[in-house]
Amino acid sequence: MPTTRLSARRADLIARLQALFLAEGFAAFNIGDLTDRLRCSRTTLYALAPSKEQLVLTVVRAYFRAAAEHIEARVAETGDPREKLAVYLEAVASELQPVSAEFFADLADFSPGNDVYQENTRYAAHRVQTLVTDGVKAGALRPVDAPFVGAAVAQVMGAIQRGELQAQTGLDAATAYRNLADLILNSLSRST
Repeated sequence: MPTTRLSARRADLIARLQALFLAEGFAAFNIGDLTDRLRCSRTTLYALAPSKEQLVLTVVRAYFRAAAEHIEARVAETGDPREKLAVYLEAVASELQPVSAEFFADLADFSPGNDVYQENTRYAAHRVQTLVTDGVKAGALRPVDAPFVGAAVAQVMGAIQRGELQAQTGLDAATAYRNLADLILNSLSRST
């Protein structure tokens, strides 16, 4: 039982840190700020990770891991190849809904966190490529070069994370992902 309580406490702290970081970023906080905001001790935070940088990395990894699980669970609910692509892209946008521009900016400036984001972007691009390939094979999508679509998606995802698209369009990350989904789905739809 004590292990279960510790695991629940750890999960709760990570979830609270995640909500804080996604809403406000993480660079401006020091450990003292975090203990004040979370109403916990330094010892409690240091039980999660030995430094602020490691704490941020723990939270970033947990966020992307949970987001990937939620996205894939939604994709698994449909069997239609075109719908799988649509669900995947919409689920990515939904998972990014709570992410602030401050979080993305801090992530871009924090090399270990940026590495996690880039790894997830590569995975997402490969996943889109696979879904496009499956959709083309099933005749649900028009024939296209799936690796190109995956590479293009990766480029746009990177521009969203770096804040370039928001600077150019004013769109927040989730809205930009939804527009990317519309662009891809409409461009891949078979003419009827």
